[in-house]
This record gives sequence, C-alpha cells and structure tokens, in this order.
Amino acid sequence: MLSNPNIKVIIPAFNEEASIGLVLRAIPKTVNEVIVVSNNSTDSTEQVAKDNGATVLKEPNKGYGYACLKGMEYLANAETKPDIIVFLDGDYSDYPEQLTELITPIINRDIDFVVGARVKELRANGSMTFPQQFGNWLATSLMSLFFKSRFTDLGPFRAIKYDKLLALNMEDKTYGWTVEMQLKALKKKFTYTEIPMKYRNRIGVSKVSGTVKGAIFAGIKILGWIFKYSFKK
Repeated sequence: MLSNPNIKVIIPAFNEEASIGLVLRAIPKTVNEVIVVSNNSTDSTEQVAKDNGATVLKEPNKGYGYACLKGMEYLANAETKPDIIVFLDGDYSDYPEQLTELITPIINRDIDFVVGARVKELRANGSMTFPQQFGNWLATSLMSLFFKSRFTDLGPFRAIKYDKLLALNMEDKTYGWTVEMQLKALKKKFTYTEIPMKYRNRIGVSKVSGTVKGAIFAGIKILGWIFKYSFKK
C-alpha cells in the first residue's frame, strides 16, 4: 500500500477558458499540484488556471502529446518527484472528483496503470461522437487481438506511477499519446486495470473529434501505433 502519495495532475489545455476553472475546482484537495499546459491558447485559459491555483506552463507547439511532454519536462526538473501522475482533459467532460477512485488501485493494490473507462451506461447522450466510439472499439479490439489486452477505452483520464511513466519513454506529440501509453504498458507487462467513469458533454468544441480533419488524423495515428507495435519484436 502506498502511504500518503505525492500526486500531480497534468492538464493539456487549448482555449478552455470556459471550462478550466470548473475542472480545477473539482479536483480533490489531496492532489499536491495541478499543472495546466496551455497549448498555444489565445483566450484567458492561462489566467483562469492561475486564478484557480494551478501551475501554468506554455507549450507553443500544438498537439496533445506536446503538452503532456511539457508537463513531464517540468516534473523532471522539480525538486520533489511525484509518486502518481494523473492526466486529465481541461474541457470538463470528465468528473475530476472521481480522481480518488482512479488512483485507488495504485494506492491499495500496487497497480501500475489505471485508465478511466467511459462506459456507455455512465455517459451522457452525445458526449462521445460516433468517430470516437468507433475508434475506441477498433483500437481496443486490435489491442485485444494482438496483445490479449483487456482495455475497453482510450480514455484520457488516467493515472500511472511516475517511475512507470518514465520507463515508457513517451514520444508521441499529437493524437497518439493515449494509445502509445497503453501499448507500451502492455509491452512492458505493467499491471493495469480500468475504472468505470462518468462522462458528460464537454464545454466548447473538441479540437479532435469535433472536426473531420482531427478525427481522421487521430484515427491514422492510433492505428499506426497499434500496427507498429504489433510487428515489433
């Protein structure tokens, strides 16, 4: 059992001024630090995040992975290293207060990696587009076929031990970040589980699933990672 873990949250955010404050205020107080990475935001995302107590970093290169890597770079240079890292979106589609449930398997059962699964019975109507649902089904089905994986979702709300995250040598800079993490965790035989999560309609328009271009490029990147690792020795 992990006693009094140091927990840090990384939130990539691009123009989320309407939602980021709600997200930050809903995060449990047991979290030691919340890092909001402004992914070239042009609105008041950064100021709202600062006003709500977050550490704010700037990443000029657009891309989900770029933002996550910036957060990791900050942690690598921090004096105190965390025990657990949580990744969370800034659009208020997840329920940040469920972070306690998300990290419980790590604390109580020594699990390495936990994915918040956006299960159908807990999702609000319309909260996941058809491309998202199909992409999740296809990706997790292929991971099951090639790696005997038990993953059912590529949900961005996830928690991982910090040392395990470092061992993954994450590199994807755009849409493939989540699937890269899951594939590498499978390859390294990390222990993992999923926790059912509630999911609501996001505030604002998705930068990925909300556009045809975003959905296509995300699909190509996700499948590319899966096939790359399927044939990698």
